[in-house]
Amino acid sequence: MSADRKPMIAVVGAGKCSKKLREMAAVVGKYIAEHGGVLVCGGLGGIMEGAARGAKEAGGVTIGILPSLYKEDANDYIDFPIPTGFGEARNVLVVRAADVVIAFPGKYGTLSEMAFALQAKKPVISISAWRLSEEIKQAESPEQAAELAMKYAEEILGVDKR
Repeated sequence: MSADRKPMIAVVGAGKCSKKLREMAAVVGKYIAEHGGVLVCGGLGGIMEGAARGAKEAGGVTIGILPSLYKEDANDYIDFPIPTGFGEARNVLVVRAADVVIAFPGKYGTLSEMAFALQAKKPVISISAWRLSEEIKQAESPEQAAELAMKYAEEILGVDKR
């Protein structure tokens, strides 16, 4: 992989969530953008919208891989909506596009994204999401999750921080 490429961090979680979780996701998105990462998500509401909003407000780039056939279904903070028509199967694409996955609480779609990431040997960082395996790093805060994600992505890309 090229060290010139920006780290791509997927943020996954519930499409409908509390305001508190949406704000936590915005903190993650902001951190990713401020540290040169690209945010990848499912492009809809809830956690996805919170993370995309945080990234956009920090001047970042956002990619939404949509379950539907329509770019218009993306939330207002998505720069690059990618309609798939694949429904939940698009979860594989969200994970495969990313270098690292940050998981917030969610239902079975989130569970599948975490499992796909583990299967693809991609780092997964959880903020109170499913506890599937010891391979999943548990973060105590959104800031810690985002910091870990960027660290892992930079290692994967071979970025030299000297």
